[in-house]
Amino acid sequence: MLKLSFVSTALSDHPALIASACHIAQAAGDLINRFAELQPAVPYRVKEDLSAVTNADEAANELITQALANLTQEIPIVAEESVACGDTPAIDGASFWLVDPLDGTKEFIGGRNEYTVNIALIEKTVPVIGVIYLPAIKTLYWGGCEIGAFRQENCEDPCRLQARTIPAIGASAVVSRSHLTSETEHWLSGERVATMEVAGSSVKFCRIAEGRADLYPRLGPTMEWDIAAGHAILAGAGGRVETIEGIPLRYGKPDFKNPYFIARGR
Repeated sequence: MLKLSFVSTALSDHPALIASACHIAQAAGDLINRFAELQPAVPYRVKEDLSAVTNADEAANELITQALANLTQEIPIVAEESVACGDTPAIDGASFWLVDPLDGTKEFIGGRNEYTVNIALIEKTVPVIGVIYLPAIKTLYWGGCEIGAFRQENCEDPCRLQARTIPAIGASAVVSRSHLTSETEHWLSGERVATMEVAGSSVKFCRIAEGRADLYPRLGPTMEWDIAAGHAILAGAGGRVETIEGIPLRYGKPDFKNPYFIARGR
């Protein structure tokens, strides 16, 4: 197992935390890719919540949680596969990390390139830092409401992202490939939607942040670690994530379950 070593970093030093979180996400992504290279037909198990999990999920979870614990020793870490094993730290309104070590496990198993590594820092129930890495195409996104949003492809110079205003011809919606519910379809029927794209994982938030889509409705079950990093990046690009009643989404709920939500551009 690859071990990453970091000098402990103050919570207030967001630039240093972002740089380290990006490095951690990329290292986890490289590890995930090695599993894919060794086993083209990825074996998986089904967890109690009926979601799939692979050895790559668990190995990436271990790498990320160990690295974050070294980076910010005082900040709790809520990571999907740790929670699945009963390791859920007390939050009690404190700042904490939210981690999905391999978002889009179905994409990973199916050989598609949309699986991601998601890392977010939550402060006072708000995602202030978000990092999303797509290992298959070596594309990195990061951002937050006070720092903007950025994309870097194949170690090239990063470009700043800005969500767009909905075009006059109508919105471009992006929806879940694996979890498109009848409630989501009903909601979309009441919107002026010109085009619709399906995508997996947290990529949907990135599509809106980079101005390729305008709406991502999710009227179905999700967990906080699924969306916190994407929420932070979208906020940095000028977008927002709200409940269907228009209330900003908050993080650190006792069960870490999200209400139905709509992610929007400008």
